[in-house]
Amino acid sequence: MTEAPAAIVVDAQSLTSVEEHLAGILGTIRPLVPTELSLTDAYGLVLAEDVAAASPLPSFDNSAMDGYAVRVEDVATASEENPVTLPVVAEVAAGDTGAYALPSGTAIRIMTGAMLPHGTEAVVPVEWTDGGQARVAIRAKVDFGASVRLTGGDAKAGEVLVTAGTRLRPMHIAVIAAAGRGTVLVRPRPRVVVLSTGSELAEPGTPIIPGRIWDSNSFMIAAAAREAGCLAYRQAIVPDHPEQVLPAIEDQLARADLLITTGGVSMGGEHDVVKAALQRLGTIEFRKVAMQPGLPQGFGTVALPASAAEEGKTRGGLLSRLADRGEVQETPVQEGEPDRVPIFTLPGNPVSAYVSFQVFVRPAIGALQAYGGLGLETIAAELTGPLRSPPGRRSFLRGVLDRPAGRVAPLTGQGSHQVATLGKANALIIVPEAIEQMAAGERADVLVLP
Repeated sequence: MTEAPAAIVVDAQSLTSVEEHLAGILGTIRPLVPTELSLTDAYGLVLAEDVAAASPLPSFDNSAMDGYAVRVEDVATASEENPVTLPVVAEVAAGDTGAYALPSGTAIRIMTGAMLPHGTEAVVPVEWTDGGQARVAIRAKVDFGASVRLTGGDAKAGEVLVTAGTRLRPMHIAVIAAAGRGTVLVRPRPRVVVLSTGSELAEPGTPIIPGRIWDSNSFMIAAAAREAGCLAYRQAIVPDHPEQVLPAIEDQLARADLLITTGGVSMGGEHDVVKAALQRLGTIEFRKVAMQPGLPQGFGTVALPASAAEEGKTRGGLLSRLADRGEVQETPVQEGEPDRVPIFTLPGNPVSAYVSFQVFVRPAIGALQAYGGLGLETIAAELTGPLRSPPGRRSFLRGVLDRPAGRVAPLTGQGSHQVATLGKANALIIVPEAIEQMAAGERADVLVLP
């Protein structure tokens, strides 16, 4: 049986719903300014313009087969028993730009993709012939238009081929290239900087003493950001001292489209180092969200300090970073507006940080690209075992999804610190706020982990 989450008494009146917190995030995020990139660099990015066919596709009538260009009436009586023999008067290869005409009573040898000679009504596949060079014996008749690709048969001139907001996959790249475009307007890949705070943290690979733990959060969140399509940078561990947290965050603003910190937001008082630092740097709202794991959440924006502006690190807000990347601002910021970067302050427990990333940060990364398809897929599956959830909070419990069978098995060990269990999960089982127990055989909504 899945072990019950640890009991934490929280005033339900003070909790913010998952939907309300996410709505506030998405209402704050502004998409990155589009930039023109070559097709080589556009894979995985989100298109910021409609791409239309400048000319018909294909742009000329051509052969769909290796074979022989013919007039239909010349092969109307052809059969296996009584083949029709025609003189071969020319050969047209793919890429041949010469002007050819097909006289009545003749055939022209033609390759796949080659431009059709004037007068061609159909192409006889080479498999239906003896493959002759000077003369060809044709063993079957063909209908008008057989094995012929007509101009505009794939797309008409001006037809939209790929719409703005599409995350470009290999087939989209092919379509854009086929339309003759060498570059395309896309949202740039978001740059995400991840910082872990905590005097108890040590770098993996170094010795530790009792009371210390190896940092896993920053590596995990940076990897999750890369999986979501970002350029992710992990910053070194920052101790629990406000005088060190503030400079660490400030130093990363110039290279970040999004900042993520983990730890330092849930204890209060002198240990609440991230809260203390951010009060001097930006406008952050810290909330208790009605979820488990992931109760303490913070989100807002931070600005480059005045000292940085004096050193020339800002030139009118977000425009500065984007101008440095050769991009153009869609909506110019007001002169003198400070540079502001969205920031998430996630809980320090590894599972809490991971769930928070998938529920809140991942959609925000999509919003930076004006793309609504980055949220996790939700499916329904049958529980193979019982589970429990605290009242008034939405639980995201780790599970193993057997998608073909439509079943999900809750894992044992649902504590927010139990990272080993997280490594076994491929799904998060959602238990709504109003439900405290679910039995084996019931159906639950499941988030499919990427």
